[in-house]
Amino acid sequence: MRTDDKLDQMEERPTDRARPRMTQTRLWLLWGTLAVYFAIVAGVLASTWLVTFDWQVMLFRPYKQWPSIHAFLDYFVVLGQRGPTALAVAAWLGWRCWRQRNLHPLLVLGASLLLLNMTVGAAKIGMGRLGPHYATTVGSTEMWLGGDIFPSGHTANAVVTWGVLAYLATTPLRRRTLSVIAALGALGVGMTTVYLGTHWVSDVLLGWAAGLLVLLALPWFEPAMTWAEDRLMGILLRLWLRLRPGSLRGPLPAGTPAGLSPQRVAPDGEVLLREAVPAPPGGRATATRAPDGRPHHPARPHTSRAERSPVTPAGSRRPPHADRVPRTPPLSPTSGRGHSQST
Repeated sequence: MRTDDKLDQMEERPTDRARPRMTQTRLWLLWGTLAVYFAIVAGVLASTWLVTFDWQVMLFRPYKQWPSIHAFLDYFVVLGQRGPTALAVAAWLGWRCWRQRNLHPLLVLGASLLLLNMTVGAAKIGMGRLGPHYATTVGSTEMWLGGDIFPSGHTANAVVTWGVLAYLATTPLRRRTLSVIAALGALGVGMTTVYLGTHWVSDVLLGWAAGLLVLLALPWFEPAMTWAEDRLMGILLRLWLRLRPGSLRGPLPAGTPAGLSPQRVAPDGEVLLREAVPAPPGGRATATRAPDGRPHHPARPHTSRAERSPVTPAGSRRPPHADRVPRTPPLSPTSGRGHSQST
């Protein structure tokens, strides 16, 4: 495959497509979800029917009604546990970073988990609600008693961790498919915590809203992630060139520093990165310097054979010899007779 074909394939990679931005639809969803979030908190604080429903489900004790699925759900709820899910998704996104030669997927995951820990952690500590297994008074809200289960961290983490895969999808079909899968997974994790008796129903509802708020707000942090990606890629690129100063194979990573210029010199796609020589005062740089210190002149424009002016040699191509008698063509009989008649 020619180098030009490889460059065309690089231009069509998903990394070059537009990243998610805050559209009007996403903004309306964000404000709507925020309204639901505060409505749930207000409903619990006011001891409305939501708290009554919490106690009804808790006293029903689902884990005693259907004990046969208890063992399976003990493993299924791990899909909402932060440590294992973060490691699994980070491994997948790390492979994507290697293929795409950028750090955007991992930065999105890190930013989303940071926002999740800050918002959900602050809400848990601020409201201090006790869980069903530690409830003290039937019918009470169990707020400000030192607990940390409101909102549900398992549910919010399932929404964010698996929802990031849909956020990073490169086609509308994949985005819709992964969104449905993430929603069903988060729904299953939330209902599992209610079954096991570790969360109230209102905890799960608030966890869904908290996780969705993080996903909807991610486009606001895209400029900061782009800034961090450029700095980190510059550091990684310089470190790579120190370890392997010869060449860097594959497409040029995103965030290449301005002082490095690529020169593609091999048909197999090898990329040589050379450090540009600073231009003298009032002049232009005429050469670049390779990592080993040897000067490298910039490539000159190459014209095709058809565009070149033809050069026709003048005279004979055979070199002259002093001892060689020049040959004269023999006289034809016709020319001889004409000569005799004229004389």
